[in-house]
Amino acid sequence: MSAQIGVTGLAVMGANLARNLARNGYTVALHNRSVEKTDALLDKHGDEGDFVRTETLQELVDSLEKPRRVLIMVKAGAPVDSVIDQLEPLLEPGDIVIDAGNSHYEDTRRREAALAKKDLHFVGVGVSGGEEGALLGPSIMPGGSRESYDSLGPMLEKISAKYNGEPCCRWVGTDGAGHFVKMVHNGIEYADMQVIGEAYDVLRTAAGIEPAEQAKIFTDWNTGTLSSFLIEITAEVLAHTDARTGKPFVDVVVDSAGQKGTGRWTVVSALELGSPTSGIAESVFARGLSSQRGQRELAQEILQGHEGSVDLPEDFVEDVRLALYASKLVSYAQGIDMLTAAAGEYGWELKLDEIASLWRAGCIIRAELLDDIMKAYAAEEKPANLLLAPAFAESIAGAVPAWRRVVAAAVQLGIPVPVFSSSLAYYDGLRRKRLPAALTQGLRDLFGAHTYNRVDADGTFHTLWGEDRSEVEAVDTH
Repeated sequence: MSAQIGVTGLAVMGANLARNLARNGYTVALHNRSVEKTDALLDKHGDEGDFVRTETLQELVDSLEKPRRVLIMVKAGAPVDSVIDQLEPLLEPGDIVIDAGNSHYEDTRRREAALAKKDLHFVGVGVSGGEEGALLGPSIMPGGSRESYDSLGPMLEKISAKYNGEPCCRWVGTDGAGHFVKMVHNGIEYADMQVIGEAYDVLRTAAGIEPAEQAKIFTDWNTGTLSSFLIEITAEVLAHTDARTGKPFVDVVVDSAGQKGTGRWTVVSALELGSPTSGIAESVFARGLSSQRGQRELAQEILQGHEGSVDLPEDFVEDVRLALYASKLVSYAQGIDMLTAAAGEYGWELKLDEIASLWRAGCIIRAELLDDIMKAYAAEEKPANLLLAPAFAESIAGAVPAWRRVVAAAVQLGIPVPVFSSSLAYYDGLRRKRLPAALTQGLRDLFGAHTYNRVDADGTFHTLWGEDRSEVEAVDTH
């Protein structure tokens, strides 16, 4: 039997993608370093479609129709390079190697360039939706060459999630673009989850609303502008009672959040691109702080909060909803701004409306507001920043007073709200006519002669601080 695609790496995600492909009518060749996993998949799910069992990479390659398509689903980093090194001598010009794991986009760019020299296609594919999405239909963000997508795309589109019948899969750009878009998706996901956590904390600590009651609130919120997968499952988690103790589930879970690195990569890449993703960064730092349990335990004994008291408005729950909505918008705005910066840096023609369309189903950050984001960037006049799109500028303006009240109340009560507050600061930073960066430039010029520009004259200037403090025009040495 000749297989249309091979999958190597049959842990849960790889196995589920292989099953998804088979369920959609493709013959799938299976390979795993330990044959036991291959046999376990066939024993349990072999009746779901046509599979070809292989024990070696050579057998895997020999079982595939040409051009060969080999999907790698192993841990990011050195394991991917190891599999590529083993595969490359077995392949022929025109064959396609697909990395559907959470690889760093710079690794994908390096691998794509190296294999292109040998006339092999390398496709970095962002896949979002977790284990269930991999099986039932994920959001898929493929990079690589356009030619490789012509061969691979129909297959990926068929197994992807669908939104109103449209596949949540589309070619996003060359070399590492697919993995970059997935990385930014995950950065937005970090901020989204953190701001949901802050809303929960404020409602419970400030307003005394217990988890079971909050579950009802989040369920109600999921019917409006906040409607999204994460809001939906927040209600589910908050409604859950621990069977062992009878306590709310959230009260028996250790409050240290883990991370696998994509959020951190997003922040590092944003710094390198000069893209201000402050809300996303604060969400990553919040996870890091939550994990410093030793320091936190000491701080609880030593540090004083001096919390005040706050008279909460009657509609405080609505205030929190609006603050959550506004902060959520900022996380999307920052992620999309980062995509724009990367497109300029790497020469990618990223179509922001199409990327937004890929996130409408299957992925973790799927939300109703993505329809409006898609429309904003499909318009003839595209906004320079998502918050400047007329629909969003109007809705966030209506949320600002409530946003300020929630942040102020949290600060007075000693409740950390790093994403609520940094997102508000980002909004204010965008709209303010003058920022203190003017003073920063003056300081830089004084201690390092870094020069500055004037509001009333063209050119670049330097003040002779150590002499008579007269101003001279700086000479361009570049």
